[in-house]
Amino acid sequence: MATIRPRGDSWEVRIRRKGWPVTCRTFDTKFDAEKWAREIESEMDRGVFVSRAEAEATTLAEALDRYETDYLPRLAHPDREILRIKGLKRRVLAARFLAAIRTKDVADFIKEREAEGVSPNTIRLDLALLSRLFEVAASDWGMESLANPVRRVSRPKLPSGRTRRLEAGEEEKLLDACPSPFKELIQLALETAMRREELQTLEWSQVDFNGKTAHLPKTKNGDARTVPLSPIALDILQSIQRGESDRIFPFTLDFITKKMGKVVKKAGMVNFHFHDLRHEATSRLFENTDLDVMEIKGITGHKSMQMLARYSHLRAGRLAERLAGKGRK
Repeated sequence: MATIRPRGDSWEVRIRRKGWPVTCRTFDTKFDAEKWAREIESEMDRGVFVSRAEAEATTLAEALDRYETDYLPRLAHPDREILRIKGLKRRVLAARFLAAIRTKDVADFIKEREAEGVSPNTIRLDLALLSRLFEVAASDWGMESLANPVRRVSRPKLPSGRTRRLEAGEEEKLLDACPSPFKELIQLALETAMRREELQTLEWSQVDFNGKTAHLPKTKNGDARTVPLSPIALDILQSIQRGESDRIFPFTLDFITKKMGKVVKKAGMVNFHFHDLRHEATSRLFENTDLDVMEIKGITGHKSMQMLARYSHLRAGRLAERLAGKGRK
């Protein structure tokens, strides 16, 4: 028999049925509570009910630890996710049992983060991690009846994509403010459009100087990519002194982010981040080469053509010249 009662601003369902474990869950509305109770009792009647006992005994913090151990080793660049997990474990929400976390709790978490001045993209990345955790718990950890409270929450809207370009003289100032090999890291980013994570993990064994390529076995998109190296890129790599490690750049992702902030400040620049180097490099591929969009996509590793559509205006003048050259009948 299902008992439904109010608890603060939510509704608690408690189902007691002979031969089945006591099952509880909280909801934002009485309607949802009654609907769920009917579904669970129907599953019990048909003998297909799956207990929520493990989800009711596992806190979010415990689940985050397990997720870090089981899932993160599969990622090419887990560093950021590890930091994200550490941050989430410090939240009040981390002490809650998985089965007790509702969509409203997630919405409250979003409001807290917004009040702290956290960017919409960072919040969305936190939500993406939480959503994956709930999906993994349901599919891989035997918590089949666990609902994903993140799925229905309204996510913060992203601002339009950053369009920060290097202004006249800024590249020289930036490079002058950099010590080696951080200077070469920035130069290579501008010449190849590679992501920060790709450069940070790049190894000498991945570089083919004869073939003039750098092979990236696993990228952000999960696919391998072979990046062609221009003569300038090859010169940059050959100028770097090799250490004992096979890694070309002995930096952590966190170090790169912090160091970039320091050199930007030293150069007298404002509002420029490491990822803006990739935007600058991609823009130059459109402005300074005759490569078609598919070829550029192969170099940069952008996931879709739509992501490169923002660069199409850079060739408007060239297209106008071609139209003028064709003549009209």
